[in-house]
Amino acid sequence: MAKKPLFGKRKSTAAAAAQRMVMGGMPQEEEELMQSPARMVVQSFTHDIVAMVGLVLFLIMFLCCIVLPFFFPIELHYQDVTQANVAPGFGMLKVPSQLQGNVQDISAGSTFSVALDKDGNVYEWGTFPTEKLKNIPSTAETGRLVQVSAGLDHVVALNEDGEVFTWGNDRMGLATLPVEMRAAGGPVKKVSAGYQFSLALTESGRLYNWGSAYLVNISIPSEVQGNIKDFDENTNIVIALTNDGEVVPLSTKQSVFTNVPDEIQGSVVQIALTDESVAALTEDGRVHLWGNNVNHSMDIPEELQGRVKSISAGRYHYTAILDDGTVASWGNDNFGQTKAPSLNSAASAVSSGYYASYVITEDGQVKGWGLDGYLMGTDNMGRDVFRRMIVGGRMTMTVGAIAVIISTIIGVIVGGISGYKGGKLDNLLMRLTEIVSSIPFLPFCIILSSILGNSISETQRIILIMFILGLLSWPGIARLVRGSVLAEREQEFVTAAKALGVKEFGIIFRHILPNIITVIIVNATLDFATCMLTESSLSFIGFGVSEPNATWGNMLNGAQNGQVIENYWWRWVFPSLALGLCTISINCVGDGLRDAIDPKSKER
Repeated sequence: MAKKPLFGKRKSTAAAAAQRMVMGGMPQEEEELMQSPARMVVQSFTHDIVAMVGLVLFLIMFLCCIVLPFFFPIELHYQDVTQANVAPGFGMLKVPSQLQGNVQDISAGSTFSVALDKDGNVYEWGTFPTEKLKNIPSTAETGRLVQVSAGLDHVVALNEDGEVFTWGNDRMGLATLPVEMRAAGGPVKKVSAGYQFSLALTESGRLYNWGSAYLVNISIPSEVQGNIKDFDENTNIVIALTNDGEVVPLSTKQSVFTNVPDEIQGSVVQIALTDESVAALTEDGRVHLWGNNVNHSMDIPEELQGRVKSISAGRYHYTAILDDGTVASWGNDNFGQTKAPSLNSAASAVSSGYYASYVITEDGQVKGWGLDGYLMGTDNMGRDVFRRMIVGGRMTMTVGAIAVIISTIIGVIVGGISGYKGGKLDNLLMRLTEIVSSIPFLPFCIILSSILGNSISETQRIILIMFILGLLSWPGIARLVRGSVLAEREQEFVTAAKALGVKEFGIIFRHILPNIITVIIVNATLDFATCMLTESSLSFIGFGVSEPNATWGNMLNGAQNGQVIENYWWRWVFPSLALGLCTISINCVGDGLRDAIDPKSKER
C-alpha cells in the first residue's frame, strides 16, 4: 500500500513560486534584486573573510587602547632604573615548593628573590638582572648559611660562624670584603645588600660597608661605631639604631632623613627605610615616620598604631606584623604591595624589598605579594611596556583619527564645490590642491619642529601635529570627491533639484554627497592607516610626540640600536607588531569596503 505524505501532497517548485506571487510574494532571485544597496554592501562585506578578520582585529585593538588605560594608567614622569630592561614574564613571587614549611630566611631583590631553607641551602627565583646571580657558592665553600639579603643585582649571605659571602654583580668592589672587617676578626650578625653597596654589622656593634662609594655617603661617628644594634638603608642614606635606642643618621649631609624627631630618641626598637621616608618603631608599638610622603608611604592607618611588633620596608611601601599575628601594608600600591594576604597561622617574620613582600608564618609557610612580573617587560627606564603600549596606541589612534577628520572635511568641501561648479573656480581649487600636495610633508614637519623648538608645550605640539597631518593630506580625497561629483551632477535627480529651486550647497551636500558617501568612507579608512603610520614615523625620528608621552612611534625610537635589538627584543617587537597589525587590519577593512561597494574593482 502506497504511503501518503505526512502533511499532504507536496507542491512543485513552480507552483509554489506561482502561489507566492499570487499571495503577494516573489521568487528568491527577484527578492535579492530588490535588496537595498546598503544591505547588499553589508552582505558583500560580511562575506569577505579577510575584511571581517581585519575589522574584528582592529576593533579589539581599538577597544583595548581606549578602555584598558583606565585600568592600567601610567605616570608620565615615572621611571625606575632598578626595573630597567626586565624581560616579559611572571613568577617573581613563585616561591619554590621545597621552602614551604622549611624556610629559614627570605629576601626580595629588584626583580628576583632569594631564600634559605633550614639546612642552609640557597634558592633563587624571579627574573635575574645578571647571569652571575646564578653562580651560587657551594655549601662546602660557605658552610651552613643562616641569613641572606638580595639587592639590585647581587646577594650577600651570612653563615652560622659569622662569615660573609657574596655573589652576583661584582662591579665597584661588590665582591671584595673590607680588609678592616676581616682583620677585626669578630663574627658578623647581620648583612644587607643595598643599592650597589653592601653592609655588615658585627657582634661587637661595628658597621662596615663596601661597594660603590659615590651613591651613598656613609660617615660613622666614632662614638657610634661599636655601639650599633641595628641599621637600615635606602638609595640615599644609611641610618643606625644604637644599643641605647637612639636613631643616628650616618651622613654628614642634612636631608629630610636626618630630621629625627627628638621625642622618640631612646625608645626606638626597630627602624625601616623606604627610598623617601624613615619609620621608627618604639616600645609602645607605635610607628613614627619622617621624610617625603611619596606615594602615601607615610600614611599609616591610625588603627595600626600601638599594635605593631615588627616592621620592614620596600622601595615605597611598609609592611608590619601586628600584635595578633596578622600583617598589614601601606604606601605605594602600583604592583599590589599593600594587599597583604590573610594567614592561616600567626606571622613570625616579614621581609620587604623593592616592590615585593614576604611573610613567614609560625608553621614555616611563606606567602608573597607585590610585583610578580611584567606582561611585556620594561624599557630602559623601567617603565611597563604593556601599559605604554595601550596608552601609546590611544595616542597614535587619536592623532590619526582627528587628522583624518580634518582632511576629510576639507577634502569633501573643496572637492564638492570644485566638481559641481566647474569653470574657473574648479581650475583655481585644483591648482591649490596641486600646490598643497607638492609640499614635502616630512621635511616640512622637521623644519617646523626645529623652528618652534621648546617654545610650545607638549600638548600644543600634539595638537599641531594633528592639524598639520589634516591640512596637508586632504588633496587626495578632494580629487576623489571632485571626480565623483562630476559624474553625479549630470544625473536626473540633480536636474530635478535645480528645477525645484534647491540651492547649490543643498544640492551638493544634501543630494550628491549621500550618493558618494561610501567612496569617502573607504578613502577615509585607508587614510586613517596612513596618518597613523605618518605620526609614528614622525615620533620615531624624534619630531612627533616626544617623551614622556607614549606613542608606538617613540617607543620604537627608543629601541633603535643594535644592543636593544639583540638583547631586549620585547622593546621593539611588541610596538612594531601593534602598529603593523593595526594598519594592516585597517587597510583590509578599507579594501573590503571598496570591493563591497564596487564589485567590479576585483576584476580590474
